[in-house]
Amino acid sequence: MKVICIGRNYADHAKELNNPLPEKPVVFMKPSTALLVNNKPFFLPDFSREIHHELEVVLKICRNGRHIEPRFAHKYFSQVGLGIDFTARDVQAACKKKGHPWEIAKAFDDSAPLGKFYSKEELELEDLRFELYKNGNPVQLGNTRDMIFSFAEIISYVSRYFRLLQGDLIFTGTPAGVGPVQRGDVLEAFLYLKDGRRESVLRTKVL
Repeated sequence: MKVICIGRNYADHAKELNNPLPEKPVVFMKPSTALLVNNKPFFLPDFSREIHHELEVVLKICRNGRHIEPRFAHKYFSQVGLGIDFTARDVQAACKKKGHPWEIAKAFDDSAPLGKFYSKEELELEDLRFELYKNGNPVQLGNTRDMIFSFAEIISYVSRYFRLLQGDLIFTGTPAGVGPVQRGDVLEAFLYLKDGRRESVLRTKVL
């Protein structure tokens, strides 16, 4: 099972980090050991002083495929949820400065808390609202209509390089509002269903 992640997929987020807007999806990966499920707490790693939260919409792949055309991409995922891409921002900056890969800043153990999933029929995929609260205060307010690359474009692009397998996960990028977490913080993510209900999807405490 692969955890595929897309970077810089919201213009406002790219701007807040002073990154140029990408012409193609920016792809990186996390190992399965990065997943943190069942609302377990997140323990701050000892190698970073600046861990940032990045809330993302996550697609769960439901069938195998390669070289998928965008018009068929909707057939390859059936469930959608939310996840957090924890990033060691100080480690990432040091890697970028040296021109090194930055997996150690993104793919470390428990760096991808994952919430519950919903059938895509329950959601308005092209106008999907999602939110992250830190200690009861909103910090990230996102909507999929603001994505640079759509779900279909992401699946098509990624499948040119990696065979997608049932159960694979795709983190589709984070909106603006990323920021640091500290010990004791409580993060809670919400998703809006098609019928207007606001559902708590993911909750984790930083220890």
